Amino acid sequence: MAADALGAEAQRILEKANTAGASVRLTGSLAVQRRCPSFGHLAHAGREFHDIDFVAYRREGRQLRELLGELGYAEDREVAVVSEGARAIFEHGESRTHIDVFFDRLDFCHLISLDGRLEIDPHTLPLAELLLGKLQIVRINDKDLLDVVVLLLEHALGEDDRAINLVRISRLAAGDWGLHHTMTLNLEKTSGFAATHQALTADARSRVLDQIQVLGARLQSEPKPLAWRLRAKLGDRVKWYKDVDDLR
Repeated sequence: MAADALGAEAQRILEKANTAGASVRLTGSLAVQRRCPSFGHLAHAGREFHDIDFVAYRREGRQLRELLGELGYAEDREVAVVSEGARAIFEHGESRTHIDVFFDRLDFCHLISLDGRLEIDPHTLPLAELLLGKLQIVRINDKDLLDVVVLLLEHALGEDDRAINLVRISRLAAGDWGLHHTMTLNLEKTSGFAATHQALTADARSRVLDQIQVLGARLQSEPKPLAWRLRAKLGDRVKWYKDVDDLR
């Protein structure tokens, strides 16, 4: 399905959720497109989308299930059982649109708590979490790298959530050596990707590389606790990430 069609459906759901007072927020590539009106086309032109990804608080799960049911979606209850309530998947009876909902956290290769973070923006996860959602992927692909590039082109790095929040990102990485390691590796991959991507102008490429340098330096300079430093000594001799199971 084209991004515009899924984006319109995502908006319909967000409007209903906001009217109901539920803290439902868009995440993933559709959220990146929404937050990057100037450069989103670089990552999404001609791209097919198959799912809408949302995050929500588990305490509002019943409310979310009711409103999705009213919109024609049925839940795969097995997913909720297998994930112990951390995730839910819905499918529309007519359009076959899939919706993935993650409760309270992003829990893929690394765990990123969303406590208190769904109030920052009324439609999507904050920019920091949108970037983290991509940079925490161990087996990152070109589509995810493009989303990283687009976010770094569109938005400045800063000290609060009006920009890509360096405080939030660096503190999370300082609390988890594995996350820090994966992000560092992916920033290196993004540098190589951006340096050779033909759709980027020289100015755009320079901006992305500058942003990566600033973010990488901040990750390195953030003070690390003893537990982080002890884990760092083991390095990648010990597995530092979780494998992501596909429940669909």
